[in-house]
Amino acid sequence: MLIVLLLVREVVSGWLWPETRSEQLRADAALALGQGRLTSADGRGARELYEAALALDPDRADARAGLMRVGQAAVAQARVALGRGRYAEAHRLLTLARELAVPRAVVDPVAAALREQEAGVASVERLLAQAAAARARGHLDGGSDSALALYQRVMALEPGHVGALEGREDTLADLVQKARARLEAGQVASAAAVLQRVEQTDPGHVDLPAAKEHLASMLDERRRMAARHLQRGRPERAWIEYRVVLDAQPDDPEALRGQVAVADALAQRSQRLAADFRFGEAESALAVARSIAPDATAIAAAQDHLARARQSQRRLQGAPMTPARQKRLVALLQQAAAAEARGQLLLPVGDSAFDRLRAAQEIAPRDPRVRRAAARLAPAARRCFDRELRGNRVLAARECVDAWQALEGASPGGGGGPP
Repeated sequence: MLIVLLLVREVVSGWLWPETRSEQLRADAALALGQGRLTSADGRGARELYEAALALDPDRADARAGLMRVGQAAVAQARVALGRGRYAEAHRLLTLARELAVPRAVVDPVAAALREQEAGVASVERLLAQAAAARARGHLDGGSDSALALYQRVMALEPGHVGALEGREDTLADLVQKARARLEAGQVASAAAVLQRVEQTDPGHVDLPAAKEHLASMLDERRRMAARHLQRGRPERAWIEYRVVLDAQPDDPEALRGQVAVADALAQRSQRLAADFRFGEAESALAVARSIAPDATAIAAAQDHLARARQSQRRLQGAPMTPARQKRLVALLQQAAAAEARGQLLLPVGDSAFDRLRAAQEIAPRDPRVRRAAARLAPAARRCFDRELRGNRVLAARECVDAWQALEGASPGGGGGPP
């Protein structure tokens, strides 16, 4: 159970302190570049590390400059590989340089020299055989030894080669089928990337329109799911769905609007939490909202509300239990009991039994009635945590564990949540 909590805390900390993570990624990227590790499938290459840093902080000019240095280093390594006759490696490095937008004036001379050398030592027949073998083992794209890359190389040497044209079309058809399989598996963003690659290679491929229609249908479903989650007060789950859409189509207008709506919903949650003096949770909700859409207008209002709520709490601390406060306490306990009877233990946020009880705790944390109510609700919060964790719903499990910890700590003999 402790390991699970640490994993959950790691997810949350990535939202709360992205700058520290970005700085570490840039440092690791510079080290990888200095060691000549330009790219790596395990994510530890200089390119992947700089791109990860940019994903956290898109405005970092030094990360973009680092990517350009990676591209220039790729051209330099390609020259060395060419001189040693390592043509596949040279192709891979030049592809990396092009992907990183190194100017053509730098890349093209090396690419031309590479084509000339290959034409003298590599026969078209051998390249075609390598392409067919790569396709047979499923290595369709990604790397200079993939089927698509090899067919493209043959066509660069002999643009009208019928065998290479047919092989490329068959490989593209295989890629479309691969994209369809990923769509069925729910891997929408990955499928979109494959279809984009097919379209870049051959916009008129016969299998492309139907596959793109299937993708559009899947994205529509994700948008609908996101909207339902928002309507039901689950902005974190809505953001998961909108992220899938944006990973596939970064300029999608509905998903971009949804991104702001999610941040607004979290900012509004922060205001409700602050109104009940639950400042730690209010700060967390506000931080997540900032990480999703830092320019959302509701964030500034929530920040002001949080500051005013802190001032209100300071004024109330030490105040006697006046009849008005006693009446408020009784009302909150009645509302908590009513929500509990309806089964609304943790949702909807702001009106659940847990939320009402936390507000009562702020007024009179040691009141026996408050502690008895917490003792009743704590087992339900624990069951919620177990259920969401089994379903691999980390965000929902985080909410349950927060409730569990708070209730256990407030109930008689409470142990402070999960072991």
